[in-house]
Amino acid sequence: MDESAKLPPVSDTEATPMITPSEVIEYIYCPRFIYFMRCLEIPQFEDRRYKVLKGREVHKRRTKENREYLRKKIGATGKSLNVYLASARLRVRGIVDEVLVLKDGSLAPLDYKYTPFREMAFRTHRIQLVLYALLIRETYNQPVNCGFLAYVRDSSKLIKVNIDSGAEHETINVVDRIFKIVETCSLPGRTKYRVRCHDCCYKNICV
Repeated sequence: MDESAKLPPVSDTEATPMITPSEVIEYIYCPRFIYFMRCLEIPQFEDRRYKVLKGREVHKRRTKENREYLRKKIGATGKSLNVYLASARLRVRGIVDEVLVLKDGSLAPLDYKYTPFREMAFRTHRIQLVLYALLIRETYNQPVNCGFLAYVRDSSKLIKVNIDSGAEHETINVVDRIFKIVETCSLPGRTKYRVRCHDCCYKNICV
């Protein structure tokens, strides 16, 4: 029997302004993404971006490939797929690829990534995963001590991320900084990694 059947339903509210874990990644990549998207309401036109399109293809393929292998490697006893999560307290909503039930009864997010594993990019993925963990913990009122990132381009390289107080504090601080931009509509500094500007859809208006 699939243990995921025991998981409770998810509720949401439209009354509280929220951000998504994807927006957290955009902020860490460059804080000005949030300003252009949320304050000026200029869309990204991300359908034109190669990585986004490839990522969507991979997310479709993963429904058929390697999922059971990864769950067995983790030691999961149950799962729920494409789970919508939201928290008015955290001010975050999003869809996590999988919520796993582990042998000790705790839960864990599993998130798939198309990009190759790189230490610099890993911080963004780790913070996104911690957000999912906090959402899962609040929604299901169950312990969440770790999460997993699967880099499908690297032969499904699997990385375990511990969810400790330090990771939680760092993640909540990032959310607070994003809301400061949204609420004040003040232009933040751009990323210090100027190479990121080359493929940016806002490069022609970012001065």
